[in-house]
Amino acid sequence: MPGLGVRSMSAPLRRVLVRRPALTGDFAGAAWRVPDPGLLAAQHEAFCGLLTRLGCEVVVAEAADGLVDATYVRDPALVTGRGAILFQMAKPARMAEPELLGTEFEAAGVPVIGRLSGSARADGGDFIWLDEHTVLAGRSYRTNPAGHAQIAEILAGEGVTLESVDLPHDQGPGSVLHLMSLISPLADDLAVVYPPLAPVALMETLAERGVTVVPIPADEYPSMGCNVLAVRPRVVVMIEGNPATRAALEAHGCEVHCYDGSEISLKGDGGPTCLTAPLWRAA
Repeated sequence: MPGLGVRSMSAPLRRVLVRRPALTGDFAGAAWRVPDPGLLAAQHEAFCGLLTRLGCEVVVAEAADGLVDATYVRDPALVTGRGAILFQMAKPARMAEPELLGTEFEAAGVPVIGRLSGSARADGGDFIWLDEHTVLAGRSYRTNPAGHAQIAEILAGEGVTLESVDLPHDQGPGSVLHLMSLISPLADDLAVVYPPLAPVALMETLAERGVTVVPIPADEYPSMGCNVLAVRPRVVVMIEGNPATRAALEAHGCEVHCYDGSEISLKGDGGPTCLTAPLWRAA
């Protein structure tokens, strides 16, 4: 369908949905470090401006009052080639977000093609497109086997296979660890990865597919050096303050654009991939 559809992590990002951040709410209860409201709003606006300058049509949803995590629009859903699958979220503070995001999708012309139900739980940060027919799905404290099963059934209807990969315990259920905490594909043959936490199955799959891995240093993992958004192959957006990762990406032919994420990203543990819900990627 023209104007919508995602089956890649790095094909040119034509349309993308973002949500303005809530400036008030229970930041501490959502495990944020309390941000400066003025900087929070300004940084999000600057981030949207950067995406626009890079050629993306940016669809901006208004803030969800009091829902401080809702600015991280990647997590409540997965956009496929046909439309959006709305999730059920394990974090109590985020349970209202999927349906709110579904309303924004439909306003943007992206149909909702499925919803998780029953015991199924999932976060969008646990899903990456390996190719147009394969989604790699993290099994984490936020995404469970029932979620995998229901999403796999929906994806099968458009000829897409879901492959599950277990994530490590790391810091436990109280800490966010998604598959996309550990890997960001930047082109069909390039990905930035944090190997110390990467599952063996993931590393083997990347090797089998001939994907070059750019490892990030341990001291840039907490500042989300591994969270990088490709707006087209080897043209990427990342948070300022990760110079070693930036240099490594540039050495592999990437054009790197950085933004100040001190409030909008670092305070809430959500990088550029988390702040964006791609609606249409197409060559």
